[in-house]
Amino acid sequence: MRPDSGVVPSPVSTGPKHMSRTTLSVVALALLLAASPLFAQDPPQPAAMMELPESALPPDLDRVLRDYERAWRTGDAKAIALLFTEDGVLLQNYRPPVRGRAAIEAVYEGQRGSPLQLRALAYAAGDTVGYIVGGYRYGDAPHDIGKFTLTLERAPGKAWLISSDMDSMNAPPKPRPAADGPAPAKASPASRQPVFQEPLAVPGS
Repeated sequence: MRPDSGVVPSPVSTGPKHMSRTTLSVVALALLLAASPLFAQDPPQPAAMMELPESALPPDLDRVLRDYERAWRTGDAKAIALLFTEDGVLLQNYRPPVRGRAAIEAVYEGQRGSPLQLRALAYAAGDTVGYIVGGYRYGDAPHDIGKFTLTLERAPGKAWLISSDMDSMNAPPKPRPAADGPAPAKASPASRQPVFQEPLAVPGS
């Protein structure tokens, strides 16, 4: 139609431009009901971690782990302390570092023995310094319950000694259920916080 015809064109209907509130409410409810099964599902769980393979150690490094196991199994605090350098450091969960053989022996004094098993996951060694990264478990447990690092020092031609020892468990300890009756006596630091923690309800043994 020509613009100068004098006839005003009628508006052309292209359908409703706006939905009513009732229509919007119905659509929103339908979408929510359709999506609700998705939100109701449990969140995806992480895939199970594969346990790292053991790394074979040279005899001089393997001796460190085997001596540690023997001393731990017999509860020999002095023998454990002698595996460290004079200024060796013990790094335990929930406690400040402990330095020196005498202090390390005091931490373990009176601790009962248990069947600790150590295995290496990685290592490196030079002339005077080295390290072992590993996992630990107890008795016949099929999997590691924790991991550790040992940093090592030695004088030329001498045996390796531990300069620092740090470990942690692979999962947080389960809280111990509250028991009726009076609270138990407070455990000593040695029995409560061993470096290689056993799988009990609370950290330590």
